[in-house]
Amino acid sequence: MIKVGVFGVGHLGKFHLNNWRDIKGIELVGFFDPSDVAAQEVSEKYQLARFLDADTLMDACDAVDIVAPTPLHFNLCAAAIRKGKHVFVEKPLAHTMEEARQLVKLVKEMNIKFQVGHVERFNPAYLAIEGMELNPMFIEVHRLAQFNARGTEVSVILDLMIHDIDIILNIVKSEVKSISASGVAVMTDTPDIANVRIEFNNGCVANLTSSRISMKKMRKIRLFQKDAYIGMDFLNKKTEVIKLKSPQDIEAFSFDIETPHGKKTIAIANPLVPEVNAIKMELEKFCYAIVSNTPSPVSEVDGYRAMDVAHQILQKIRNTSLNA
Repeated sequence: MIKVGVFGVGHLGKFHLNNWRDIKGIELVGFFDPSDVAAQEVSEKYQLARFLDADTLMDACDAVDIVAPTPLHFNLCAAAIRKGKHVFVEKPLAHTMEEARQLVKLVKEMNIKFQVGHVERFNPAYLAIEGMELNPMFIEVHRLAQFNARGTEVSVILDLMIHDIDIILNIVKSEVKSISASGVAVMTDTPDIANVRIEFNNGCVANLTSSRISMKKMRKIRLFQKDAYIGMDFLNKKTEVIKLKSPQDIEAFSFDIETPHGKKTIAIANPLVPEVNAIKMELEKFCYAIVSNTPSPVSEVDGYRAMDVAHQILQKIRNTSLNA
C-alpha cells in the first residue's frame, strides 16, 4: 500500500483526488493547501484530513503529488526528495531553470521515483500511434484555448505550449539546432499567444502555435514524414494516418492514384484510440514505477528538457521585443 499526500487541491488538484480514489494499492493520507475555502470544500466532499504543515504530511507519506502553482514546485519537491519521498509534480517541473537543475541533481542523489505531469503523453490520440515507426521531417502544432485567469502566473509557453514541446522532444530523436519565436502579451504581463519554429539537427522542423486568448479550442499535432501523414486531435481524441501504401497492422480504406512515377496506393486509416483516463493513467504509471522499481515514463530529465526549450523560446521572444 502506497501512502500518498496531495499538495494543492485547486481545480486540477480535485481531478487528481478523484483519480487517486480509484487507484488500487493507494492510501490517501491527506492534503495540504493554504486556502481555507478550498480546504473546507475538500475535507467535506472527500472526507480527507487536512494537514496544516507540509512537512508533517510529507513525513506521513511514501509519495507526494504536487499540484500547487508553479512558483511553489521547487520548495515542495526539494523538501520531499530530501525526505526520501517519491514525487509526482505537475508540469512545468519548476519555475526557473536553476530550480530545475537542482531538482534533477537532488533526484539523482536520493534515488527516488520522480515523474512530471506531462499528461498529453497519455492522451488516447497519442497512445494510438504507440509502436508506429515515426521519423517526421515536418511537424505542425496548434494549441488554442479560451482565456482563463487560472494558470496565468506563467506564460502561454510554460502553461500550454510546453505540452507540445514535450511530445515533440519525445518523438524527434535529435538535438535542437535552432529556435526562432515571436509572442505577444495581450491579457497578462507574459506572452498569451506565441508562434515558434524549432529546427533539429536531423533536419526536422516543428512549427508551434499556442494561444490562451482564442475564441475556440484546438489541440492538434500533425506529423509529416516520407510517404506518410499522421494527424492527432488531442481535444477530440482522434487519430488519422494517411500512407502511400496500406499499413500492415491496421485496417485502412485505400484507393489508387496516378502520379508521374506511376500508380500509387493511398491508404487512410483511423488507428484504434484506447478509452483511457489520461490523468488516472499517468498516476497509475507513477505508482507502477515505485512498486516495480522501474523508470517513470516522464522523468525529471524529460521535464528539464521541455523546460529548457520553453525558456529558450521565452528568451527569443524577449530579444525580439527588445529589438522591436
